[in-house]
Amino acid sequence: MAETSVVQKVADEIRALSEPQGAAPPPAFPSATGPARTAARSHGGTPASAGAANGASRPAGAATNPGTSTVTSIVTKAADPAVSPHPYASLLREKRLASEANGRARRETLLYLDGVTKSFDGFKAINNLSLVIEKGEMRAIIGPNGAGKTTMMDIITGKTRPDKGEVFFNGDVDLTHHDEAAIASMGIGRKFQKPTVFESHTVEDNIRLSLSGPRSVLEALVHRKNAPERDRIDAILETTRLTARRATFAANLSHGQKQWLEIGMLLAQDPELLLVDEPVAGMTDAETEETARLLREIARTRSVVVVEHDMHFVRELGVKVTCLHEGSVLSEGTLDKVSADPKVIEVYLGR
Repeated sequence: MAETSVVQKVADEIRALSEPQGAAPPPAFPSATGPARTAARSHGGTPASAGAANGASRPAGAATNPGTSTVTSIVTKAADPAVSPHPYASLLREKRLASEANGRARRETLLYLDGVTKSFDGFKAINNLSLVIEKGEMRAIIGPNGAGKTTMMDIITGKTRPDKGEVFFNGDVDLTHHDEAAIASMGIGRKFQKPTVFESHTVEDNIRLSLSGPRSVLEALVHRKNAPERDRIDAILETTRLTARRATFAANLSHGQKQWLEIGMLLAQDPELLLVDEPVAGMTDAETEETARLLREIARTRSVVVVEHDMHFVRELGVKVTCLHEGSVLSEGTLDKVSADPKVIEVYLGR
């Protein structure tokens, strides 16, 4: 009992000498046979004192008691910062977050093209093209021959598959996975440069044949019209300036009127997006101005993309302009901004 008191007294004196002057007394620690020693042995079997001898760091004033060192080590490890994730894991996370952000932005658009490329026999008709059309927007697309305007519309409507890139409609519909018929039924209508109408039928019959919904030609011609259908046809004829020609055979229309009739046939399908290719080619000046007014009216209720070379007509539309060159966007903005761009003047307007 006396020997124990002497040993304890010597240990206290050594501890006091090892502490800096004025330091607070160390907290009481469990004995060497307590939980701390047991924990140290269970995590590799090396006592904390051996770790200190091998260079393990210990704060100034820490006790030399093995149990004390073990507890200090455990506290230090708990305070260490978390190990950084593997760089590849960080890269995957960044890509995922970027993809989610792009997805949110894409869902707010009607038409979304990103990084679209298409080659024919080594020639890149479309080269990393990115284009966004908002809901309810009308956009004019200009550019020299061979700029990729027609190929772009072919890709949007499913006639051509891109080699790479994203083409989304209405946020989440991947158009690269659908054919022309399916895309048309989704709400994308396309008018080609040369009007395609049923010349042996009247203007009204052309509209009726084009009304949305499954129906054969015979059913469309012989069935009795209901009131909503009559109202729909009347509204389209009024919009396309053809009310007075409703009983006229399409073959007897002027070139401009045939263009309007085909636009009316597209409206009968009730699309969300109209792609119109050079609608005023071959029109008189009066027809050109009337077509600009017609498209502006249509754009009040749906999105319209107009491909055109006639700069006077584009100015009449008064919309945002995108100039394509060699399959990419060369310039974009108001017509004044685009037409003043030196690059546009060099490759297109200056010719």
